[in-house]
Amino acid sequence: MIAPVFHFPPPTGSYAIGTLTYHWIDTARSEAFAVDSSARRELMVQIWYPAQAKVSGPRAAYLPDAAAVTAAFARIQHKPAFVFGHLQYVTTHAMPAAPAASELPSFPVLLFLEGATGFRQMNTYQVEHLVSHGYIVVAIDQPGAAAAVVFPDGHQVTGLDLPGFQATVGPSYLPRGPGSPPTGIPIPPGLALQGGSIITYLAQDVVFTLDQLAALNRADPNRILTGKLDLQSVGAFGISLGGIVVGESCRRELRLRACLMMDAPMSTDVVHAGLRQPSMWITRDADSMRLERRRAGGWPEAEIEAHLKSMRAVYEGLSGAGYFVSVPGMFHSNFTDIASWTPMASRIGVAGPIDPGRAHDIVNGYSQAFFDCHLLGRPYKPIGQGFPGPYPEARLESRRP
Repeated sequence: MIAPVFHFPPPTGSYAIGTLTYHWIDTARSEAFAVDSSARRELMVQIWYPAQAKVSGPRAAYLPDAAAVTAAFARIQHKPAFVFGHLQYVTTHAMPAAPAASELPSFPVLLFLEGATGFRQMNTYQVEHLVSHGYIVVAIDQPGAAAAVVFPDGHQVTGLDLPGFQATVGPSYLPRGPGSPPTGIPIPPGLALQGGSIITYLAQDVVFTLDQLAALNRADPNRILTGKLDLQSVGAFGISLGGIVVGESCRRELRLRACLMMDAPMSTDVVHAGLRQPSMWITRDADSMRLERRRAGGWPEAEIEAHLKSMRAVYEGLSGAGYFVSVPGMFHSNFTDIASWTPMASRIGVAGPIDPGRAHDIVNGYSQAFFDCHLLGRPYKPIGQGFPGPYPEARLESRRP
């Protein structure tokens, strides 16, 4: 069997994990990915939070809307739907609507942004790790960016296909020339009305979510998270397109106090303006990208150059603390759960030669150390003193103000 049902490793932190999902509508903004110009922007937002350890109950499904999400993901990836059928049986360590932990009055908050054609749960390995160590993680399912977003009334919005994303996202960071995004692909009519900038549009979701979290903290309709969100200690992290959007969101929004971008180029706006918050990039070297191209396709030289040059340009221009982590042997999927979906991932070219579990340990270690330092004020440990641990595969550079 190529894809047996997999299990997430037990979280290493001391907290149990609860989860809640919210449906929020931004009445001030039109839905760029709808034909109907009167449609308003809607988001599905899932929150994972530290929960009381002694409460028992059924565990949350990995993909509550598995049928719709996997069908859309299969269509976009040009794979038969049955390849992802096992995902409907996967469960997590989170318990729906569990009572929140009471050890602390509130917990720091992290926003998570999914990659293009992904879904809000696509980094569950990382989310569960961070929540078990005392963070509240808020994942925004962004219509148009996600494979499919299913709303409470049953309607759903499916995302652009990969050529569509290349056409709309590429111009934000990739100069015209060989290897540039394809032309002649129409962008969604609503997005054209927004000026055609998908990155700016998606970053507005982050601002709206921050406002909604403030309201939730005042009065959670579920009576679970009221007062539990420390909104003076908010960070953001994202993978691929989500990383691009995190960069743009951090440029615009100083309520975000720490920014983690994973395997994502920075938009030209972020390169020119820079970032003022402590920032970390976790990525891989050009040779690993080229190996992925040979095994799985994609990653033309122009894309590789734009990724690495734009990340490094923003890193080197930081006025505050910064970290640049490169992990050879990782493919793009190694930053997500996808590398764990099948034990054949490396053999069939989906994942890199690095052990998938080891890759996740490295990402988790650096993610937690970064946010612990810059949101919780824990001591900074420079290179050579174990920041964040014994990961000889990783190459860490750091800057201090």
